[in-house]
Amino acid sequence: MSKILNYAAAGFTACAATCLPTRAALAAWELNMPVGVTELSRDIHGLHMLVFWICVIIAVAVFGMMIYSIVKFRHSQGAVPAKFDHSTKAEVVWTIIPVAILVGMAIPAAETLIRIEDTRNSELTIKVTGYQWKWQYDYLDQKVSFFSTLARDSDAARQLHSGIDPNTVEHYLLNVDKPLVVPVDTKVRVLLTSGDVIHAWWVPPFGMKKDAIPGFVNELWFKASETGVFRGQCAELCGRDHAFMPVVVEVKSKEDYAAWLKTQQGSGVENAPAQAAQVNEAATPVVAKAE
Repeated sequence: MSKILNYAAAGFTACAATCLPTRAALAAWELNMPVGVTELSRDIHGLHMLVFWICVIIAVAVFGMMIYSIVKFRHSQGAVPAKFDHSTKAEVVWTIIPVAILVGMAIPAAETLIRIEDTRNSELTIKVTGYQWKWQYDYLDQKVSFFSTLARDSDAARQLHSGIDPNTVEHYLLNVDKPLVVPVDTKVRVLLTSGDVIHAWWVPPFGMKKDAIPGFVNELWFKASETGVFRGQCAELCGRDHAFMPVVVEVKSKEDYAAWLKTQQGSGVENAPAQAAQVNEAATPVVAKAE
């Protein structure tokens, strides 16, 4: 009998070890929306938390009243059904209160939505064009243009029968050969379009995602308050290699960005349009402002 119990305990332990997440998985598991590193991401997070706590207060009030009523007025305590079928005052109250709550949430939500679309007073404008399966970045006023594609080590590891363990590749499928480089504390306006199918440019730490649509220009903006490397992906299913076109943005100090820009301009990195013609034989569609 003791052996059976030992085997059962060992089996339960093995099953629990298999089913429960690892320490690394728990460390990366976040239940809440991340704050992000841009003005908009913090505004969106603040709006999210405001609505969340309003919902918590409503839930506590409603379920608290329900539980109290169930316990206090249960049949075993001699409670009898109420003898009424209409109350104009109650109907007015439970109509006005929800409307007031919705209006109270709509005002800050509308303010945040307006800020998301406000690209005025931008200090840097970059045109981003999606291709199957890479990104083209054009610094419109700096005469710098280049493609950003999946890093070679990730591309090699993803090949069938490559023999390369993806766990040994740093930032597997989330690294590129040439990241988008921007200065810190600078309002960057991004013009998004596509040369073939619909893509989506998404960087979670920026709190921004928008579609790149052939023939149209969508806009978004961000202002990063921290230096560092921030990673995202194409978030619109765009074909066979959709999973292999990451977005990487490197935020540099203004001095380092100026030095990087001078290097890029000095090296004559302006051959991206010619490469685009090779990537997509069809003519690039006429770009119009999206309504």
